Amino acid sequence: MNEIERKRAANLWEPFVRKFPPVAKSCDFTASPEIGFGDIGGLEEAKDELLTYACAATDPDVYERWGTFPPSGLLLIGPNGSGKTLLAAALATRTETPFLVIRAPRLALQILHAGGKIGDLLQAWQETLAEIRRITVYFDELDFAHDPSLGAPRPDLPASQLGDFLLELIDVTIGVTETLMLGSTSRPDTLSPIYFEPGRFERIVSVNPIVPGDVIAAMAIHSMAAEKRAGRKLFESVDWTRVIEQNRESSIGNWVRLVHAVLRRKARCDAADDKPGVVTTEDLMSEVARFKKATGRLPVASGRYL
Repeated sequence: MNEIERKRAANLWEPFVRKFPPVAKSCDFTASPEIGFGDIGGLEEAKDELLTYACAATDPDVYERWGTFPPSGLLLIGPNGSGKTLLAAALATRTETPFLVIRAPRLALQILHAGGKIGDLLQAWQETLAEIRRITVYFDELDFAHDPSLGAPRPDLPASQLGDFLLELIDVTIGVTETLMLGSTSRPDTLSPIYFEPGRFERIVSVNPIVPGDVIAAMAIHSMAAEKRAGRKLFESVDWTRVIEQNRESSIGNWVRLVHAVLRRKARCDAADDKPGVVTTEDLMSEVARFKKATGRLPVASGRYL
C-alpha cells in the first residue's frame, strides 16, 4: 500500500468515526504502522504463525499452490502484557496495511450507553472497510464482560445482546475481502466457544513468553532503542538473568515499564546535576524491589508491552 492509498484509507475512516462516537471512543486506526517483528523480543512460535498468516495478503496464491486456504482469523491467547497487540501491529506492518484496533470491552460499554441504531453502524462499518479494502483488524480482549478494564466482572451487562453485536461485527469484518482479522484474550477459559466456530477465529496462537529467554530478548531491544534515542551508551553489561529471577511472574509489559522507571530516575538525578552513572544490574534490582512493593498493594496487577 503506497502513501496515497494510506491517506485514502485514513480519509475514509475519519468521517465514519465522526458519525459513530462509540467507535471513535473505542477504536484506534493507524494508517502506517511501524512496529516490525524485529522490534519484538522472543515469541518465535507466535511470530511464525503470524508470518504464515501474512501470506494471505503478501502472497495469496501460495495457499492455492499447496491445496489449502488461509484461516479466516487468528485468536491470540496469553496474559496481559505478553505482546499480543504488538504482534498484531507487526502483521499489519509486514503486510503494508492500515491497523485497526477494536478495544472490545470499551466498545461494549459505549454501545450500551449510547444505544442508537446498531444496524446503521454495522452497515457503515462494512461499507467503510470494503472501501479501504486491505486492512488488518484486531479485536482486543474479546471476553469483554470479564476484562479488568471494566473494574471487575460485570454481571449487570446484557452480555448476550452485546455478545451478539460483537459476533455480528466480527462476521461483517470477515466478510470483507482482503481483510486480515485477529482477536485476543487473556482469559481463554471464559471465552465462549462460539468465537472458534468455522469462519471466525479458526487458528489459536499461544503468546506466552519464555522466562527468562524471551524477556531478555525484549529487554535487549528496548535498551538498544533507548540508547539510540539518547545517542549514547546508557547500560552497563546487565545481568538480566539475575534481575529477571527476582520477579519471574512479571509480564514483559511490566519489565518495559521497569526499565523506563530506572531511566527516568537517572534523568531526574541528571537534572539535579548528581552525575548519575549508566544503568547497572543493581539499579534494576532496586527498581524490581520497589515495583513488587508497589504492585503488591494493588488489587489487580497488569502490564502492557509498550
